[in-house]
Amino acid sequence: MRLPRQRMGLLGLSLLAVVVGAVTGVGAVVFRALIAVIHNAFFLGTFTFAFDANQFTPASPWGPFIILVPVIGGLIVVFLVTTFAPEARGHGVPEVLDAIYYKEGKIRPVVAAIKSLASAFSIGSGAAVGREGPIIQIGATLGSTFGQSMAMPPWQRITLVAAGAGAGIAATFNTPIGGVMFAIELMMPEVSARTFLPVALATGTATFVGRFFLGMSPAFDVPAAFSATNTPEPLVALLLFAVLGGLAGLGATAFVRSLSWAEDAFLVVKNPYLRHVVGMLMVGVLIYALFELAGHYYVQGVGYATIQALLNDNLGASFGFLLFLFFAKLFATCVSLGSGSSGGIFSPSLFMGATLGGAFGALVTLVHPVPGVDAVTCAMVGMAAMVGGATGAAMAAVTMIFEMTRDYEVIMPIIVAVAVSIGIRRLLSRENIYTIKLVGRGHTIPKAMHANMFLVRHASEVMDADFVLLPAETPFAKFLRDTCDEGLKHIVVTRGDRVVGVLRVNTELRRGLEDAYTGVTLGELVRRRGFTIARPEDVVFDVVDRMWKHKAPMAIVAAAKSRPRPSQVVGVIDKEHIADSVAESVRPYSS
Repeated sequence: MRLPRQRMGLLGLSLLAVVVGAVTGVGAVVFRALIAVIHNAFFLGTFTFAFDANQFTPASPWGPFIILVPVIGGLIVVFLVTTFAPEARGHGVPEVLDAIYYKEGKIRPVVAAIKSLASAFSIGSGAAVGREGPIIQIGATLGSTFGQSMAMPPWQRITLVAAGAGAGIAATFNTPIGGVMFAIELMMPEVSARTFLPVALATGTATFVGRFFLGMSPAFDVPAAFSATNTPEPLVALLLFAVLGGLAGLGATAFVRSLSWAEDAFLVVKNPYLRHVVGMLMVGVLIYALFELAGHYYVQGVGYATIQALLNDNLGASFGFLLFLFFAKLFATCVSLGSGSSGGIFSPSLFMGATLGGAFGALVTLVHPVPGVDAVTCAMVGMAAMVGGATGAAMAAVTMIFEMTRDYEVIMPIIVAVAVSIGIRRLLSRENIYTIKLVGRGHTIPKAMHANMFLVRHASEVMDADFVLLPAETPFAKFLRDTCDEGLKHIVVTRGDRVVGVLRVNTELRRGLEDAYTGVTLGELVRRRGFTIARPEDVVFDVVDRMWKHKAPMAIVAAAKSRPRPSQVVGVIDKEHIADSVAESVRPYSS
């Protein structure tokens, strides 16, 4: 039996969000441990939980057979996804957005388990994907599962989904503020005290759990000496960082379009196992070639070791090599996800942003050195610009890179670069990397948050004051014959000192209908309970809510606190007025 929906109080919802955050935080820790075990087993042939993603993987004892490691992991991923949860394929966030906007926040509970296993095998065996997308989907699934287990309205379940997603990214990167910003910008259709508080509590709880098990250190270590001495020059440096933002915007567009193209191109291979074998074989060849030619696997897995080495200035700051790594990661990530891997795009975006930014900084240093514009600084700025451009989440990109590096000196360059990057990507590709997949399904996701200005207008501002009061016994045919005002749309029908209903007259069909309604009175035409009552000072939000709850197509506006008398009626609101009010509120945002 289906339980009736009941709104949970803010306290209850907040406590439930804390539970979601705690479970998601534990899930993030377990997920990282699972990746470590699989990575060590597949690459090194050992069983151990000891694994630091910020350090390069040693040479594998398999030698050239390392090429087959991503293939073997990929076969396991395809089996898990096709057998148990097709939603676990890909980078996860589009599925969460789809659930929020098109499925009332409902996600199958099995997705959390399968996503964990499939993504761990993908990342651990060398697919060039990230670990944040999976934990976002895992956290969102946990929030949805809690929401579905209790009787609550959809907005509360969606809030728990957003809370789980924000908690996942916060626990993964140790970025509580960034997690909240990510949820606000991408996951929350409504931002208010009743939605923000649960999300913030879940994110904070997940961060606490993550720090308890994984430590307080930021995701990347920026040398203190560098932070203290490397302050960018105000004007020239900002202009160069704006140029870097433009390049990151081009890179983000290439990422969005290339990934979408790869997903479509690999569908030519109908068999999912063969499709993924082909893709992972390409990735295997690439990482082996990189190891033989450059000494490390570089693009395999999350790629944090390459980012950390660049931030430590240990890659030699070579323009050509860093640019090559950018394209290598772009290729490896698109092939991995396009052929069927399970993993995120956030870490690859960080990698591509760091290498593109590092290459730009190395070029500036080579051509004409500018204080504060070097490979390390540009790598940090490039990470934020690439993430912002690809995802469209500007505030999350700025705050997360700051929390990952704890370097405040680059905040202003990051803001400039992120703004330019998003602008360039929007010019070249309206869809971001999360929405382009959903648009292909015909599911449009909002890309901007507009204040619903029509909801705060008063009923007196929206209502139609041009109506007529007529007794129920009035023949409708007589009304049509005697009324000259063809603009009149509403009749408020009375019986004695009571209002019994309201009729909406189609002005385009009034003429020539007298004979069709001969003998029919207004009282016979009116629908009982076909209206609700509003006061002139009521806001439209409350009027719409009342109309929806009473399944009433119209509201009678009356200057009365209870059942109004006919003389107290001042106007009528129908669904057309609501639509006109919505259109008027959108007008300031239209181009």
